[in-house]
Amino acid sequence: MLTKYFLLCLLALGVYAGEDDVLELGDSDFTSELDRHDTTLVMFYAPWCGHCKRLKPEYAKAAELLRGNDPPITLAKVDCTEAGKETCSKYGVSGYPTLKIFSKSKMVREYDGPREAAGIAKYMQAHGGPASKELKTKECRKAFLATDEVSVIGYFKDLKSPLAVALQEVAEKRRDKARFAHTSAESLLEEGLTNHIVLHRPSVLENKFEPSTVTYEGEDSVNDITDFIEKNSHGLVGVRTRENVKDFNNPLVVAYYAVDYVKNPKGTNYWRNRVIKVGKNFPEITFAISNKDDFQHELNDFGIDFVKGDKPVVLARNSKDQKFVLQGEFSVETFEQFVKDFVAGKLEAFLKSEPIPEDNSGNVKVAVAKNFEELISNSESDVLIEFYAPWCGHCKKLAPVFDELGDKLANEDVVIAKMDATANDVPPAFEVRGFPTLFWIPKNSKDSPVKYEGGRELEDFIKYIAKHATEPLKGYDRKGKPVKAPSDEL
Repeated sequence: MLTKYFLLCLLALGVYAGEDDVLELGDSDFTSELDRHDTTLVMFYAPWCGHCKRLKPEYAKAAELLRGNDPPITLAKVDCTEAGKETCSKYGVSGYPTLKIFSKSKMVREYDGPREAAGIAKYMQAHGGPASKELKTKECRKAFLATDEVSVIGYFKDLKSPLAVALQEVAEKRRDKARFAHTSAESLLEEGLTNHIVLHRPSVLENKFEPSTVTYEGEDSVNDITDFIEKNSHGLVGVRTRENVKDFNNPLVVAYYAVDYVKNPKGTNYWRNRVIKVGKNFPEITFAISNKDDFQHELNDFGIDFVKGDKPVVLARNSKDQKFVLQGEFSVETFEQFVKDFVAGKLEAFLKSEPIPEDNSGNVKVAVAKNFEELISNSESDVLIEFYAPWCGHCKKLAPVFDELGDKLANEDVVIAKMDATANDVPPAFEVRGFPTLFWIPKNSKDSPVKYEGGRELEDFIKYIAKHATEPLKGYDRKGKPVKAPSDEL
């Protein structure tokens, strides 16, 4: 019993340790307290808010992780329903939780980072304090470079020179992508680095195919320096994560396997080096490695439910966003041939698709990826198509209305169609972000689908189609009113 009580006490201490690191502020002390801290992340919340309740323990843990950080970073919270009503109103808080970053009591930016402890801490470490750290000794530089992140150091005889000022501006804008430092210390400039910017890749990514540092030799241009950092940060083969996925553009070739630089850096680099060996010969292609578990959703998009064994699975997308899969087991030889064929356009694109329906005679046509071009893109009729998900409640509600619409327009020059967007690749021209999403495609403008934004009742659809149909409907006028059939009487 005592043991159980002791464990409960330890758990309680663990929970409240982080909570104690978060300042609770109100209208009376908000400004004065923030003025005591250089950098503070403030969470504006409501006690009844479910999202706030989920964020609170992560927020408290982040505060604990940031304890003792250099430079100091403070986390605070304000209850917008009680003691902080006026403060929340002053800073335009309209939803919960809202997070903002303050430099002393001045709000400097909205927080748009992760919502879990490690991500919050990392984001604030990147955004807290000066964007670029001044290095005064070789020991300071050594400590600065002891990291698994990309680091950029500017060496300047004059810290007010145009190149130095430009680097500072880049650091402010790119501090979430790399760590920045600058120096004018003679002991560091003696190495021959004057008015230079040097990018250091993480030591864990060092390999024999490329240097671990790259020196910028351009002009004092913010855009040029930014491009230099973006181009060189990831090296020949970048480590693609959920956080940096937007850094990697098509044409893109990715090797998916058990990427883990914490538990197995040697094994991770074993396969990365083989990708580099091939990738270095194809500068027009972006290469990357990704953890197979973190990107299972991408593997699913290529029809792969599970990656067996240790060898990488290789997937690619070209500039048209078409998808390609390396068939067979990975080896340097098979990988190299795959990339050659990919560049030459010799590969058959992978298409995620349900089977083409054996019977598609219904008044609402079933589109799948394999018949989309024939049924939709090459149709000689106007088309209204619904992209849906089987589990979507709104889609289920729309289904009988859509079926009735198909019946009503069965004799018109209009195709009413639907497609399960979770089981089929959706063509790039159709941007589907939610369900259901509908598009109107005039028969003479197949390359310009129009997103349907109208009502979801039968009358709404008929009025829209009657108005926008390329040729007038036989059963309805342009306002969607039924046309009376001509009398058979003389």
